[in-house]
Amino acid sequence: MNLIDRLKSSLIVTSLILTSYSLTACSSKEQQQQVSVDGAAVGFPISLAVAEEYQKVQSKAVVSVASSGTGGGISKFCAGEIDIVGASRTIRDEEIKKCKSKGIEFVELPIALDGIAVITNRENNFIKCLTIKEFNKLWNAKADGKVLTWDQVNSKFPKEKIKLYAPASDTGTFDYFSQAVTGKAKNSRTDYNPSHNQNTLVQGVAGDKYSLGYVGISYYLQNQDKLNLVAVESPQGKCEKPVPLDNVVKNIYTPLSRPLFIYVSKKSLDSKPSVTEFVNFYLENSWKWVDSVGYVALPDEAYVKVKQKFAKGETGTKFKKAKPGQPITNFI
Repeated sequence: MNLIDRLKSSLIVTSLILTSYSLTACSSKEQQQQVSVDGAAVGFPISLAVAEEYQKVQSKAVVSVASSGTGGGISKFCAGEIDIVGASRTIRDEEIKKCKSKGIEFVELPIALDGIAVITNRENNFIKCLTIKEFNKLWNAKADGKVLTWDQVNSKFPKEKIKLYAPASDTGTFDYFSQAVTGKAKNSRTDYNPSHNQNTLVQGVAGDKYSLGYVGISYYLQNQDKLNLVAVESPQGKCEKPVPLDNVVKNIYTPLSRPLFIYVSKKSLDSKPSVTEFVNFYLENSWKWVDSVGYVALPDEAYVKVKQKFAKGETGTKFKKAKPGQPITNFI
């Protein structure tokens, strides 16, 4: 059984076991050894893999890993309820203000890359490549209730009813995709089938010939036999896909390549040595498992910069200035 299958089969059990260990640890010494991680579904397998491997070398450590979405995780993080939050987008201004009001400073650390995969039904034979203009026409808020058949997106497409599947509006994937294809975050139509569970989105697209959706690349890789992968026209006018994954690393698949993050509480770093130890292990070793769980490792120079940033304890965000498609190393 490969690592993806192992993680999928143990996902719920492991998370519940780790969380129960955390809840039953009562002594001050035990609490010092606890590390709590929550956040985005995209990137969750990386944190879970790191936690499993970390506990092999630090048997007394208690690491809880959960996934309540980027928005839900950051809400807990800014309330001081968790040590680390995984995010598939940068932290928002209003979230920064909430953290500040609670005295929570954070260290922003990119840990991997992801390509948002645009998927269609296996029987779909007319959508091979979409331009950003066509994406905008399809997903812009102005399309709500108006762009209902495929020929409205492109006159060469059939006059068949469009059925769309996408992550829920409070997810990082939704935010990033909306920004990338419409030029504005949250500027998305609402008449689509949303879910926090991206496997549900895969099942929806796989079951409807005229459907289209978008998910993190790992969800496509796990279901290639059920789906078609749609190419996206780059700013250079070429149709590109996130597979091979090198297209994401080299920033060829634009604008739908993005960094994934962990945000670490400065308060936790100052008060719990276990958090510092865990994050150091994370940054030193996570690249070993990133590819095997369906994501893309950072360029080597990015890992060096990230470790230097963490060692300095540099707080705040630089990535809020980044636009879709810009090299990650410009903002570390």
